[in-house]
Amino acid sequence: MGSKGRTWNSSRFTVFVFWAEPAPGPFRSRAKSCPYTHSPTSGPRPCLRVPDSVGQLLPETNRPTWARPDLQRLPESWGMDSLQKQDLRRPKIHGAVRGAPYQPPTLSSLQRLLWVRRAATLSHINEVWPNLFLGDAYAARDKSKLIQLGITHVVNVAAGKFQVDTGAKFYHGLPLEYYGIEADDNPFFDLSVYFLPVARYIRTALSVPQGRVLVHCAMGVSRSATVVLAFLMIYENMTLVEAIQTVQAHRDICPNSGFLRQLQVLDNRLGRETGRL
Repeated sequence: MGSKGRTWNSSRFTVFVFWAEPAPGPFRSRAKSCPYTHSPTSGPRPCLRVPDSVGQLLPETNRPTWARPDLQRLPESWGMDSLQKQDLRRPKIHGAVRGAPYQPPTLSSLQRLLWVRRAATLSHINEVWPNLFLGDAYAARDKSKLIQLGITHVVNVAAGKFQVDTGAKFYHGLPLEYYGIEADDNPFFDLSVYFLPVARYIRTALSVPQGRVLVHCAMGVSRSATVVLAFLMIYENMTLVEAIQTVQAHRDICPNSGFLRQLQVLDNRLGRETGRL
């Protein structure tokens, strides 16, 4: 390996540049001590990087090749984690099959399910389960209609002043019992504390000979619908999706997002206790 040089003269300074000729063979010398070279026309420029490995110096035809693994021979469990995460993000909530593992639905999936309207089923009162009725404030105040339907128990989930303020005195003289809950139709209201007490009350009322229960709030779509769903989940062994589909087949309902999240918590807890999850 030899060296060569070249000189540039100007009116102000003289520049001497020396460089080394590369040695013969596939290897070239490194010049880490000089990060820049100087060009009389373009100024300083970075040095060219020398390959760090022998493999980078080999021709393309001589480089080692790696065979792609045969995906068909890989264990099935290798891709299960990602598949399960995708299934949880997009659960199949329509036509749930009990034989298959239950996948808790997301909030957006529940809201899409509630947006699917089967028919114009919204009226003042509807029977959504044998002897269990879901209605609004108008139905709760229609005493003649309650007697006609044979209602024996009334559950008011919108009790209190400035709401559906009926109370036990309103039904005085009628052969029925009253149960009131002062709940707000607010996503931040904790309605879950009433899930089990109301479910027990409904179950006891339905176990009475010829017992018929009306559960209502102001509109009969959010607060009252939520506790009816909780009853079906707790005592009828339904999943949240099955309970929604059961009720919505007879009446359109629309629990607010906070109540849906509380029902999701109940669904997960019941799923763990029953072995669904």
